[in-house]
Amino acid sequence: MQEQRKIRNFAIIAHIDHGKSTLADRFLEITRTVEKRKMKEQLLDQMDLERERGITIKLQPVRMEYELKNPNVKIPISNKIPNPNEKKLETCLPVGKVGNLDLEITSSKYILNLIDTPGHVDFNYEVSRSLAAVEGAILLVDATKGVQAQTLSNLYLAVEQGLEIIPAVNKIDLPNANVVKTKKEIAHILGCREEDILEVSGKDGTGVEKLLKKIIEVVPCPKGSLEKPFRALIFDSKYDIYKGVLAYVRIVDGKIKAEEKIYLMEGQIESQVIETGYFKPLLEKKDYLRAGDIGYIATGLKNVAHCRVGDTITVPDFQSQAIKLPGYQKVVPMVYASFYPVEGNDYNLMRDALDKLKLNDAAFVFEPESNVALGRGFRCGFLGMLHLEIIQSRMEREFNISPTVTAPSVVYEIKLINKKEPIKIYSPSEMPNPSVIKEISEPFVKLDIVSPNNYLGAIMEVMRNTRAKYVNTEYIDEERIILVFECPLTDVIIDLHDDLKSASSGYASLGYSFSGYRPYDLIKMDILVAGEKVEAFSRIVPREKAFALGKKMVEKLKNSIPKENFAIALQAVVGGKVIARETVQAYRKDVTEKLYGGDVTRKRKLLEKQKKGKKKLKKIGKVNIPSEAFLAVLKK
Repeated sequence: MQEQRKIRNFAIIAHIDHGKSTLADRFLEITRTVEKRKMKEQLLDQMDLERERGITIKLQPVRMEYELKNPNVKIPISNKIPNPNEKKLETCLPVGKVGNLDLEITSSKYILNLIDTPGHVDFNYEVSRSLAAVEGAILLVDATKGVQAQTLSNLYLAVEQGLEIIPAVNKIDLPNANVVKTKKEIAHILGCREEDILEVSGKDGTGVEKLLKKIIEVVPCPKGSLEKPFRALIFDSKYDIYKGVLAYVRIVDGKIKAEEKIYLMEGQIESQVIETGYFKPLLEKKDYLRAGDIGYIATGLKNVAHCRVGDTITVPDFQSQAIKLPGYQKVVPMVYASFYPVEGNDYNLMRDALDKLKLNDAAFVFEPESNVALGRGFRCGFLGMLHLEIIQSRMEREFNISPTVTAPSVVYEIKLINKKEPIKIYSPSEMPNPSVIKEISEPFVKLDIVSPNNYLGAIMEVMRNTRAKYVNTEYIDEERIILVFECPLTDVIIDLHDDLKSASSGYASLGYSFSGYRPYDLIKMDILVAGEKVEAFSRIVPREKAFALGKKMVEKLKNSIPKENFAIALQAVVGGKVIARETVQAYRKDVTEKLYGGDVTRKRKLLEKQKKGKKKLKKIGKVNIPSEAFLAVLKK
């Protein structure tokens, strides 16, 4: 229990690119967790892709040890779980003797378990699981940008978990930093005093040590019990070729060590522990993990799907009495797109590559599918468009595979006339006959847009081009506003982010959260190339936008499909009716070029022969659609 009082578990939450990983670097330096010669920028970002883009894609935990040297710092004095009926007493008191309580010596070492979380909206679920494993969170806000959409979204997640929030303004060393204004914004959304907001610079280390002391002072120690049977929360997992699936865990109760048996309550599978240890930030083997610790358990399992994020681990003898830790939700992909190999021979290579990517990304799902135009491929599910881009980039970098990617779509719910329960479809090719469809529903999201108020008109104009419904406007201060909309997810995932950035000169930011399925007047639009339907181009679209979207698609295809010896008709079709058409003109070969004279009938004879040949080719000729054409439809 004494050791548990010296543990502080916390996360850093912020909007993307607000300096979380840089601040974590300074923590590692001050606590001397990593030797100076081994330090590098964004140390906790393990992937090259994270370093190049300057964003955190995967959460990363690290265990640090920090020795308090200031005798006047305040520290928690009790590990007692407070009675909700009692009036809450102060949890932190000055060092010394107060009443009959002997306080800890402040020169002792504290264990600080940090989880560096992603900031992008696509990885919101990963942030929520990280927050379930800690007692406190640093709310980090960039002094040059102020409060943004994911600042709010992640703050709401932390408040829901009942965490102790430590607000901090980062990047105060920059010449364009507006610390006073940023503090006012934080005070408005958090309801705290401006003087309680810390000022730090993750780059030069200003105020970082003060922030570490604040964590020890404010964040409560873990409240688990060593005497209770073992329980742990899985907040992430990855595959190791030697140790099997590594479960990143927060130990809630009890103790675990190697060779003991464990039981995963949601996965309903039993296994034997191979190894336990901490993140330093590389894996460091330890004899055991105990209540309050954050570390890893090498489960020996071969499939990451058995070790689900949010699951509860216990021991087999206690599985019938154990209560699952709260908050488990199955990760549901929001966006679907199909990957096809450019060469048919690469199918098995692509399947192996996707299998390996899935081992370290439980949110990524895929299954085989086939297409007349593209051959055999895989339908893949993603958390969002950034997730899709990352998987595609990793395939190109790590496996040297450049897949053909179809246009992304969302999951639709369809009610049939003769069935009570709705069916879900993941691509337009699965859509049943319109005669049996009663109602089609699509996913809607609650959309938060944070922007300077002088861009209000331009943003509203962008939103008018979508099917979004305006809900509310809130002023953070005199200059910044939060606009709230309800919007179909399909209108958000493709172009909305870029359009908002363009309309606001890059200042607006958006975040969204799933709010359920709602019925809408949707229809399937097919694209015919030379009279043949290409399923990869099919889409489910709103009826009122079908003509505009169909015209846009055939125009893109006209510029992407190469010419043949015959004219290629490109048609957008809804329910057998052509709503838009373009034609890729045939090559014009001068068949009379070799004639050097003679009667005009010789020239006519050759032209007639060419005309018949083109007519015949139009009936039997096949169009080879290059991968560039599919990418052209996918891109804006």
